[in-house]
Amino acid sequence: MTPAIITNNLTKRFGDFTAVNGINFEAKRGEIFGFLGPNGSGKTTTIRMMLGLLAPSAGDVQALGISVKGNQAELQQRVGYMSQRFSLYNDLTVQQNLQFYGAAYGLNNTDLKSRIQDALVMAGLEGRENAKTKDLSGGWRQRLALSAAILHRPELIFLDEPTAGVDPISRRAFWDLLYQLVADGVSVFVTTHYMDEAEHCHRLAFIQRGNIIARGTPAEIKKNMMQGQVLEIASSDAVNTIKILRAAESLDLQEVELYGSLVHVVAQNVEKKKKDIQKLLKKEKIQIEDMAVIEASLEDVFIASMK
Repeated sequence: MTPAIITNNLTKRFGDFTAVNGINFEAKRGEIFGFLGPNGSGKTTTIRMMLGLLAPSAGDVQALGISVKGNQAELQQRVGYMSQRFSLYNDLTVQQNLQFYGAAYGLNNTDLKSRIQDALVMAGLEGRENAKTKDLSGGWRQRLALSAAILHRPELIFLDEPTAGVDPISRRAFWDLLYQLVADGVSVFVTTHYMDEAEHCHRLAFIQRGNIIARGTPAEIKKNMMQGQVLEIASSDAVNTIKILRAAESLDLQEVELYGSLVHVVAQNVEKKKKDIQKLLKKEKIQIEDMAVIEASLEDVFIASMK
């Protein structure tokens, strides 16, 4: 079976600025493919080229075995898209939004009625059909936007930072819906800033300044991209711990970052540096509550690779 997406030296230039620089990757059918990168890295430009909304300067992209260039009308019936702003009409009800998008996809009245009902059930929106969209919480608006994007039962759906600004419980519920879609045979391409979400993707690609710098499963990326080990420190003063360790050039630490109330230190042979770190922090009157070498998270890898 052909991949859901193939990019071949996909490039986009805006004058002298190269937003996407000859990127190559494949997303398989029936998987959630995560596309990660900081703001301005080229994520949205890439997704717009994949949808045929923006013409590449060079290279090409295939979706579902078809070149996107010149075939947007055919692909529109097989591809769904959910933007980070949700693209809903706030003054319309849930039912009216779904009716509008269903008509836009060309569904006849019989199909539209049954598919709206299916979408309401899948998203848990039953009983909210007559609620104004503007009165819904962020989580419910998110579910409605996804429902609208899949009314025509696409084989492939693009999600551009779909959980931005949504609370953690709603984000978890949204990902449950994505797994349900994948179980039904839908392929998902999603951009996200949340590393906990990236851990749940089947495969990933990291983009930085328009270049792909890593690709593979989360486990493969951790193994291949993480240079060094991670030491996690719980201390009485995390902020000053970071300042002290970053200034300690003799320790030769690659990264020192804040993770909630904890500090993550990345270095080669970090286990051997524990005693020196303890001595330094004790000297600076920082109390260490716990210190342990842990497995690197995707967030550790992401931060290290974006330097």
